[in-house]
Amino acid sequence: MFHIEFGTADYGLRAWVTGTNGTLETTLAYWRAIAEEVRRLSPSGLLVVDDMEGLPPPPEQLLQFVQAMRGQGMEAVRIAYVERHTEQIPEVEFAGLLANEHGFDARIFGTEAEAVLWLRYGERDV
Repeated sequence: MFHIEFGTADYGLRAWVTGTNGTLETTLAYWRAIAEEVRRLSPSGLLVVDDMEGLPPPPEQLLQFVQAMRGQGMEAVRIAYVERHTEQIPEVEFAGLLANEHGFDARIFGTEAEAVLWLRYGERDV
């Protein structure tokens, strides 16, 4: 089970995700909900703050996750992902690498402040 609280900011859309994760199904469900909001608002940047309990899907399922997200409208937005459980950052970074290899512009952060700076800096490209 998960809950997403959406908000807008100067860098784009913010999605704060809480609840319990640990399965590919949960991960896909909340990312599809975020993708729906991205399609609705067309932001230039997306900040996802993962404040969920539980582990990310196992590495062997991460490629399946990334492939399932293709064509959902997320390729057009810069994605800054904040993992609040810093011990999980290596697994999440692996997912980020896979995402970038499959046409997404994603980066993983340990703090929201760093993620926001990256989103804002990217918007200033001329």
